Amino acid sequence: MQSQYDVILRPLISEKSTALAELANKYVFQVANGANKNEIRDTVQRLFNVRVKKVHTLVVHGKVKRYGKTVKKESNWKKAVVTLMAGSKIEIFQNK
Repeated sequence: MQSQYDVILRPLISEKSTALAELANKYVFQVANGANKNEIRDTVQRLFNVRVKKVHTLVVHGKVKRYGKTVKKESNWKKAVVTLMAGSKIEIFQNK
């Protein structure tokens, strides 16, 4: 099992993820490629002291970039959408 700081790499903050947090109590994170749903759930519960209802994961495929004649591909990365139980909130996502 990975360290809890190796599982969740960073929160993803965008207009869509902020709306999900406010309306549906869902929070979006970039996670390690090898992390599974159980590790993500346990890590979020330990780090933020909240109750997790469910976790959805997806792999975001890297884009192909061209630099003149050279073609390179960005790395794939994993995204997790974590739904919390009613009454639970993660404070770092709240607007001040």
